[in-house]
Amino acid sequence: MTMQISSKKFDRAPSIRQLFPPKNPEESNGCVICSGQSFNHQCNTQETRTHQCYGSKPLLLKDVAPSPRNSISSVSNALEHTVPMHQLVDRSATSPISSHQVDYQLDIDHICSSEAPSSSFPAFRDKMPMSLRMYLPLYRAALKGDWEKANEFLNLHPGAENARISRGWETALHISAGARGTKFVEELVKRMETRDLEIQNKDKNTALCFAAASGVTKIAKLMVERNGNLPRIRGSEGVTPLYIATLLGQRDMVWYLYSVTDKEILKTEDYFSLLIAAISTDLYDFALHVLECRPQLATYHGLNGETALHVLAKKTSSFRSGTQLGIWERCIYPWIQVKLATEYKCQSNNSLSQAPSTFQDLLVNGLCRAVKYLVPGFETVQKKKILNSQALKLVQHLWELVESSDEMHYGDLIKSPLSRPLFIAAEFGIPEIVTELLYSYPDLLWKVDSQNRSLFHIAIMYRQEKIFNLIYNIGAHKDLITSYRDNNNHNILHLAGKLAPSDQLHVVSGAALQMQRELLWFKEVEKIIQPLLKEIKDSEGRTPQMLFTEEHKGLAKEGEKWLKNTASSCMLVSTLITTVMFAALFTVPGGNNNSNGYPIFMRTTSFKVFALSDALGLFSSVVSILMFLSILTSRYAQEDFLVSLPKRLSVGIATLFFSIITMLIAFGATFFIVLGHQLAWIVIPITLVACIPAILFAFLQFPLLVDTISCTYGAGVFAR
Repeated sequence: MTMQISSKKFDRAPSIRQLFPPKNPEESNGCVICSGQSFNHQCNTQETRTHQCYGSKPLLLKDVAPSPRNSISSVSNALEHTVPMHQLVDRSATSPISSHQVDYQLDIDHICSSEAPSSSFPAFRDKMPMSLRMYLPLYRAALKGDWEKANEFLNLHPGAENARISRGWETALHISAGARGTKFVEELVKRMETRDLEIQNKDKNTALCFAAASGVTKIAKLMVERNGNLPRIRGSEGVTPLYIATLLGQRDMVWYLYSVTDKEILKTEDYFSLLIAAISTDLYDFALHVLECRPQLATYHGLNGETALHVLAKKTSSFRSGTQLGIWERCIYPWIQVKLATEYKCQSNNSLSQAPSTFQDLLVNGLCRAVKYLVPGFETVQKKKILNSQALKLVQHLWELVESSDEMHYGDLIKSPLSRPLFIAAEFGIPEIVTELLYSYPDLLWKVDSQNRSLFHIAIMYRQEKIFNLIYNIGAHKDLITSYRDNNNHNILHLAGKLAPSDQLHVVSGAALQMQRELLWFKEVEKIIQPLLKEIKDSEGRTPQMLFTEEHKGLAKEGEKWLKNTASSCMLVSTLITTVMFAALFTVPGGNNNSNGYPIFMRTTSFKVFALSDALGLFSSVVSILMFLSILTSRYAQEDFLVSLPKRLSVGIATLFFSIITMLIAFGATFFIVLGHQLAWIVIPITLVACIPAILFAFLQFPLLVDTISCTYGAGVFAR
């Protein structure tokens, strides 16, 4: 019987698109006419009128003709076409703005006693606007951070700082916070009342939610210092601004909002969402802190059954095995020392060690700072190593909590869904997680999934050689594990005969090299199984070899086509080089001596260089032609893709590259013989220019040559 894990299931992990949905003018519950054109339009339903006509923006008056004589009567007449605010606002709404929207209701006595309309109704010159078009200057200023224009607009239209100026019901503070306008926000907050900072848009997001998404900590500080209740107000989908910052990976913002958020409002569900979001955005320092505060979260899972370790097992780039490093970065990576903090508190960088306390620590820190500026790429590699170390520490901490959980005390870990991250890590090729889990609980080596496949079966299916290489460390146990068959009666060699996933198939370039890689996998798995397994048939009556041929028939055709096209193009270039080099040998630079027929400059060093490079270029181009010709006339059997065809391709490309270099050397020598004495100054520039074609060819074709040689002659896919 499968053991049930913790009953705590959470499903509230909304995405950014759910929290900030795109504005659709054709929503079923909305009225396009009233939301973008006119406020005098009458919607069909009471609910639509409440939320679309008056709930989205301040009540505006109907157009009033600019008449200086009867401005008061014009306003009074216009009031007859309006509806009091308190009759339309839904008092049951949970938005903080609904509680004080009533304050904007019309005060007829106040308006009639003045010579101009009340400041509660923003005026655009002599007209009372009826659409969002009036707020367009303020909207543009908020986007650009132009406070001067915004201030001018706000002075002309008092109260506009609280107006809903977009279809999404955002205010100028929402727009400027999302646009990272720090100065704009600072000045705008000074003009607003404390409670006005709590205004929510159509999706119930406050301006602090937009600031959290922007990642500018100073903007959030300006708002929170003015209104300390903002971090408590939940936005769209009921999430906190802290969750939004975490979901977008804003590290500094996350630590700040966490420090100002009242922990009493954070439920266990909130902590779980924060943990999952922090792992998804590589904020492992914050994830470790959350886990230290709530250790029980290690066994909690969403409705999809995934725990935090499930999510982490999919983060290939967070571990050393999946980090893409250049040649120089791989050289300096092992020499960079990283010390992680023992406790993770509210700070922007928790990955470095604590403040130095001894002279030795001061010396080491000083040397590290000097190296950071002197060694190119040091800081980038250091950040990657810190990330790798934090991710590995989080794996260890999560697994320790899983092993010590109450669920494990009353059940078998092998049968528990909590051990499923082992297969996820095998699928995504993260040996660090697999090694850690097997080291702590070796019996997981025998665990199989619902299809009766072990972790090595999974590794072969998804072509994860780093996981597969672990099979050589288990001794004779591999003979037992490799004999497992799945529900389709496929043994481990059948899985190697299946076509690899597309993302793993395109690790190497060219269909021919992809076919070679598939053959290497099949042959490698064939070495570790018992001979009897090679002849076992699956549920459809196919042996592993038959399945391989059937699955790779299309790839073999593509490989044949790719090789022929490559060979044809390269052979054309080789033929041209052969022709040029052959002709140059009989038309030597400087001419021949009429008395004996020998070249005039035969005894000079430059002529000897010319003759040698010309001969080598001729011979190498001829070899290249023969190699490419053999490729064109090959039979293209499956076995030929393993060694024969890649070998010919690598030799052909290498000799072609060599012939191009020798041709350019011969050209330089000829140029020096003819013009070297009269135009000596031009020899060096011409030589440098002559290097450009060789370098260009190297950049374009050298990666293909390296892939071919490494797979054919090198350690190959299964380097151990």
